[in-house]
Amino acid sequence: MTDVHNDALELEDFDTILSPDIEFSGTLRFEKPFLIQGKVSGEIQASSLLMIDEMAVVEANIRASKVIILGTVKGNVTAGEKVEVAITGKLTGNVTAPEITMETGCHFTGRCIMTEKKYPE
Repeated sequence: MTDVHNDALELEDFDTILSPDIEFSGTLRFEKPFLIQGKVSGEIQASSLLMIDEMAVVEANIRASKVIILGTVKGNVTAGEKVEVAITGKLTGNVTAPEITMETGCHFTGRCIMTEKKYPE
């Protein structure tokens, strides 16, 4: 069974939230946990957790340490640690990460490349 477990994340777990009424176009860069509830297009670069909420729409290539997809993503996703796609998630693009979890019922179109985990020295 491939259930996605995001450890019951709450709004308080995120330093920044892009609310549902916001549309952003460009490059997003951040270092602390970030939640997207609105629409983003362009590019996303992060050194921490990125969560795409259920109603969010993202059209961007994503690089982050961990990515949780509950909404719609069109673009390639690269994570240093893990990518999770929930049952409500729709991912169109290639995904690259050491750990990839896709819940039964999610939509995925692309290639899946699992890399080796990198451990701190």
